[in-house]
Amino acid sequence: MKRFTLNISTNGNTDLVNLTPELTQRMRDFQGDGLLHLFAVGSTCALTTIEFEPGLIQVDFAALMQKLVPDDARYEHEMTWNDDNGHSHLRASLIGAEVTIPFSNGKLLTGEYQQVVLIDFDTRGRKRVVVGSVF
Repeated sequence: MKRFTLNISTNGNTDLVNLTPELTQRMRDFQGDGLLHLFAVGSTCALTTIEFEPGLIQVDFAALMQKLVPDDARYEHEMTWNDDNGHSHLRASLIGAEVTIPFSNGKLLTGEYQQVVLIDFDTRGRKRVVVGSVF
């Protein structure tokens, strides 16, 4: 197993960051068949795959999250901690903190329009860490 980390600056508020270009570069030296497992460190961010297209990433995804977990609802988390990111924790837990992608001879086996993204749901920009493990 090999391990690496990605350090990503985000804008928060359902910011989607395309990790695919950096992952493509990092995977070039891995020959044979294997798996790349990614884990997002933090309870208000998530990982998934999506077509990184402006309509989806700038409008549709945020609208979906707002319907499922509104940012203006009352959350006990916010009452407990006197903060404003209860919805951020719930959104991140719905998507999940990890994704696993097969690869072959240095190439991720994703679809043509499928990119790996980090989503930061917190209410402010953050420095995020993603841990990559290659098996």
